[in-house]
Amino acid sequence: MEIKWHRSASIVSTNTYLTELAGGDSGFDYEVAVAGFQTGGRGQRGNTWESQPGKNLLFSILAHPSSIDVTRQFFISQAIALAVSDCVCEYLGPELGRYVSVKWPNDIYWKDFKMAGILIEHTVMGRSIQHSVVGVGLDVNQTVFESDAPNPVSMAMVAGHEFNLEPLLQSVVACFIEYMGRYTSEEMQKTDRRYHDRMYRGTGFHQFRDINGLFKARICNVEPNGCLVLETDGGEKRTYEFKQVQFVIPSKK
Repeated sequence: MEIKWHRSASIVSTNTYLTELAGGDSGFDYEVAVAGFQTGGRGQRGNTWESQPGKNLLFSILAHPSSIDVTRQFFISQAIALAVSDCVCEYLGPELGRYVSVKWPNDIYWKDFKMAGILIEHTVMGRSIQHSVVGVGLDVNQTVFESDAPNPVSMAMVAGHEFNLEPLLQSVVACFIEYMGRYTSEEMQKTDRRYHDRMYRGTGFHQFRDINGLFKARICNVEPNGCLVLETDGGEKRTYEFKQVQFVIPSKK
C-alpha cells in the first residue's frame, strides 16, 4: 500500500490542501496531509477547530474509494470513526478507553466530552466516489481550551500525561486503511455492528432536539446511507439526515 505524505508546520487546512490536489498523485493509493497548526481548520456545520500549535493531531487522508457505491458512502465515515476510536482506546488503555464512543455521525467522545471531530468531503461521478478527503482533528496534548466549545477534552487531560503524536498518527492511518479494505458484504456487516456497538448514547432514552423542539428517544439504528433512526418515548419512529437532529449535551464548562 503506497502512501504519500505531505507535512507542514502550518497550513490553512489539510482538507483544503488535499482537495486542491484535484485527485492527487495517481502513483499512490493514499495521500496524507499533516500539519502542526491550521490557520483555517474546519469542522462540521462550518465551525472552526481550536488547536494549539504542535499539541494535537491535525491531518487529512486522500482516498480513492471508486469501488464504493455512492449510496454506501457512510461506510467511509464509519471506517474513520472506528479507526480513530480504536486507536484512542488502545492508547488510553482499557480502564479509560471503555468510555470512548462515536457520536453520530462521526465525532469521537470520551464520556460526554468531545475529543475528535471528522470532516469528510467526497467527489462523486455517477454512482461511484472518485476520491474522498477525510479530515481529522484529534485533541491529544492540549490541556487548555479558550474557545466557546462546550465540552472539549484531550487524551492528555483524560490520562494525565502527554502522548507521542507520530506513532498515534501512524496507527490511525494504518487502521483506517485496514477498515477501508473491508468493503465486502460480510466485512461491512461486521464494521456496521462494531460502529453500532460503539455509539454514544447507544442504549437508553436521551434528550434530542429537532426543528420541533426537545424530545426523548433512543437510538434504533443507523441506516446504510447514514440516516439516524430514533424511537421516541411515545413509540414513534423518526428518521433524520445529518444536521436535522441534535444530541442535547449539558455544557461542562
